[in-house]
This record gives sequence, structure tokens and C-alpha cells, in this order.
Amino acid sequence: MLNLHKEYLIENYDSEGNIQSYSLRVPDQFNFAYDVIDRIAASEPNRRAMFWCNEEGEEHTFSFLDMKQKSDACASFFQQQGIRRGDKVVLILKRHYQFWFAILALHKIGAVAIPATNQLQVKDLVYRFNAAEVSAVVCTADGDISDMVDQAATLYEHDLTKILVKGERDGWLSFERGLAEAPAFARPVGADMPGNEDMMLLYFTSGTTGMPKMVTHDFYYAIGHIPTAKYWHKVDPDGLHLTVSETGWAKSVWGKLYGQWLMEAGIYVFDMERFVPSVLLDKLQKDKITTFCAPPTIYRFLIKEDLSKYDLSCLQHCTIAGEALNTEVYEQFKKATGLELKEGYGQTEMTLAVVTNYWMKTKPGSMGMPSSVYNITLLDDAGQPVEPGQSGEICVSTGSGDKLPGMFSGYHKDPVLTTSVWHDGYYHTGDLAWQDEDGYLWFVGRTDDIIKSSGYRIGPFEVESVLMEHAAVMECAITGAPDPVRGQVVKATVVLAKGYEASDELRKELQDYVKTHTAPYKYPRILDFVTELPKTISGKIRRVEIRQGSEDKE
Repeated sequence: MLNLHKEYLIENYDSEGNIQSYSLRVPDQFNFAYDVIDRIAASEPNRRAMFWCNEEGEEHTFSFLDMKQKSDACASFFQQQGIRRGDKVVLILKRHYQFWFAILALHKIGAVAIPATNQLQVKDLVYRFNAAEVSAVVCTADGDISDMVDQAATLYEHDLTKILVKGERDGWLSFERGLAEAPAFARPVGADMPGNEDMMLLYFTSGTTGMPKMVTHDFYYAIGHIPTAKYWHKVDPDGLHLTVSETGWAKSVWGKLYGQWLMEAGIYVFDMERFVPSVLLDKLQKDKITTFCAPPTIYRFLIKEDLSKYDLSCLQHCTIAGEALNTEVYEQFKKATGLELKEGYGQTEMTLAVVTNYWMKTKPGSMGMPSSVYNITLLDDAGQPVEPGQSGEICVSTGSGDKLPGMFSGYHKDPVLTTSVWHDGYYHTGDLAWQDEDGYLWFVGRTDDIIKSSGYRIGPFEVESVLMEHAAVMECAITGAPDPVRGQVVKATVVLAKGYEASDELRKELQDYVKTHTAPYKYPRILDFVTELPKTISGKIRRVEIRQGSEDKE
């Protein structure tokens, strides 16, 4: 192994040889595709980079040399189409392995990758094309997303190069033919070579209110994920890491690209159309996954299965992120597997900011402690640090002006929005937490989601956590509903587990359960049963939609 990560990572140890803190070293010039993929390919060409499989039984193992050669061919093909440094290219490739060829190729030529989900509709695509001034789109032929792109292209103000993966279509270039016929790749030089502070990635965040924001990251971003893979995921360089995420989401590059390959570990990709708990468990068992990361929703379904039927002995370490972890999920998974779920917190705007690293004591329900990479402070509404036990907004100190690898560069073409969250030496996350006496942070909710009832400030997550302990509850969302006396009251919107039916008796049972398992004033005075919760295309609960529904009834 080259141990490439050591060139960018500084570790500080205590007297007993344990990791006390860590920081990242930023080189004068860094390009993930050249400085990681190509270097590993030159040193260990046969080292496994990826094991890929799909629901049809197709399997491929790609070495780092394969990744270098495929990304070179793809970069040459893109150059033939006039794609150059700074051009914006949308990637709608689900979990197809061509995504990795394409994004590495874009890094090599300095073009901007815009990963996107195939769940987008025509209006979503038109908005993205115009907002980012997109030059090209690389899209899967699966489903009807290419139809959507064609319709959006007719409404777009500029020319659009369209490249199709796994299919043929009039007006589109063939990705496979393009790679097969591409001439030898010539690495850009001089003004064509991307610089560290160039835009490398652009993500449209699927916010719960308003139009999506355009989050930009530079070429330093990849370095910020070394702690993600090394300390949180605890990847095994000779094992396989699986993060459950489609490539359209930022979580995909957290767990399926940068940190894992900086650690020279293999990544596992299961190209599935929909999540089936038993099928995923079969894959964990059959393909001997060593480290695994998924959102709480996935774990909630896994623990409903009979885990004793599966041999999960190859699993060494499991992590959880995407939304706050309910204690009940943690306890049931540990009981079934013996593994502790290590929680972490971050945003599309940054990397892992709060984390339970593998050597840390786990406090079920806590996100962990601030990463050594970030200086985290909890601030009140007046911008002052709060005392332990009091909730405050999670803020990242950036006052020194030093570059924080992994921190976003700003919101593209929106300096006003950037300044609204990044000012006075802090980036304001919009998320609330409180810190215990040991320094662990506990998630409270979004600043917009806090319920103010009869003078009390109630965080939705603490009530959701209690409700999720009840066997009847599969999913739930806590919001505030208008009340003429109290200002707001707590409202629960509940999706029932299989085998339970909505009734007045069950509603009272759930209300009483909350009363007896947390402070009584937090119980939901309103409790609605629904078949599903409104969510964004990234799966986040749209509490704003539930709140608006409550207001409309007034």
C-alpha cells in the first residue's frame, strides 16, 4: 500500500498512544483523479477499487488500473465534445458503474460535476440547467429520465450535449461507443489545468423549503473525507465498504468515492432499483461486506427482519447518518449483531462535522463529538455560546481564514444567501443541538422546526425518538400546530407498522406513552395517522408541508 492518506493527514497522540486529535494538510496542488486513482494504479494496478453488482446477477470487479484507463478514455471522449475546464456537466446515473468513470474524467479535465437523481421531473431539470448554465448531461437510458431530459432541453436557453449510458437514442451520443473510440487522453496543461480552488462539484440541495440551493465544492473537498473513511467508517483496505446511497446525493461521495479510495479500500456497489431488506441482507452475507453505512430508515427495516437467519460475521463496523438516530434502532441492531452503530453528522455544505469515531464511547442517540477538523460552537439567537445542556445552533468557526478541507465554497451565483449563513466568522448550519458534560452533541432539530408551546421550546426529534420506541410506529414526524391558547401545540403525524390499525384507542395509547416516557408537556395533543409522510426527493421529511396543512385547517 502507498498509504496516500498520510500525505494529507496529521495525527496527534496522547501518552498512551491513542489518537487525541487530527488535522488535514492541504498541498499546493491536488487533483483526486491524478493524485489518488492514477498513483494507486501505477503502484498497485491490480488492487481492487470496486465490486459492482445488480439485481439481474451481473457482476464486475474493477481494479484501480481499470478506473484510471476508463476515466482517461472518458475524459478524452468528453474533450472531443468540447467539454473543458469550468463547464458544468449533470450526471444522472443512479448506481451504474459508469458514474465513477464519468466523475473521475470530469475531475481530470477540470469540468464541474453535478450529480443528480433520476427522480427529477422536467421542471426540476429545467431549473437546474438554467441555474447552473449546464453544458452537457450524461444520463442513464433506464426508465423515463432521458425523456424528461429531452423535454427539458426544449425549454433550456442554451445548447446541451446529451450522452446516453446503456442505450441508443436519437439526438444522443453513446457513452459506450464514445469511450471505445476515444483517442489517447492528453492531460490538460497550463491554463486548461484545474486549480485547487476551482469548482469541482455542484450539488442542488433538496431543501425542505424554497428552491434548491447550489452548493459548490473545490478540489480540496476530497481531502476532507479522509477522517470520514478512516475514523468513522473504519474501512479495511482489503475489505469492502458499502454506503447505501444513490449517486445523485452528496452522501454517495462521502461513502462511495473520496475517503474510501484515499484509504485505498474497495467500495461495494449494489445497483438496485428499490430497497428490499432481505435482498440487502443477502448481499451483506454473500459478498462479505466488512463495513456498512446507511440512514436510520434502512436500519429500521433491517431490524424488522429475522437477522438470526443471516451470517453477518464479516461485518466489522457499522455507521449511521442522514437523520438523527433513535435509541430503539441502536439497541435492537446491537442485540441482533453485537455491533454498535456509530453516528455522524454533516451537511452537503461540509464533510463530517460531529462524529462518534470508532474508538469513542457510544452514547445511543448522540451524534458524537465535534470532529478535530472543525471548530464547532453552539450559539444562541444573539450569537453567544450557550451553556452545556442548553440548545444552540451548530456553527463552524471560520474566522481565521484558514482553508478547511471539505467546507463548501459558497452558494453558486448567490452571494446574499451565502452571507446569510456565513458571517461574523461562523458558518451557521441551521441545525440545533445541545452538548452534555462529556462534550457529546445531541440533535434537537432544525431552527425552523422548534415548537414554542406555552413558553416551552420543544425539539421535534426528542418526541419522535420516544414515539419510535413504540412497536406500532414505523415512521413519524413531529411539528407544531397553531393553538389560540398555547401559541403552538405538539402534533404527531404517524405511519403505523404492519399489523396495526388506526383507532382512537391507539391514538390515546401513543399519547400516554409519550407522557410517561418524557416530560408530559411534550406529548402530542394532536395525533394523525397517515399512510406515508411527505418527503423531498432525497427522502427528508417535509415538516413544512405538514405544518402548512395544520395552518390550512385553522
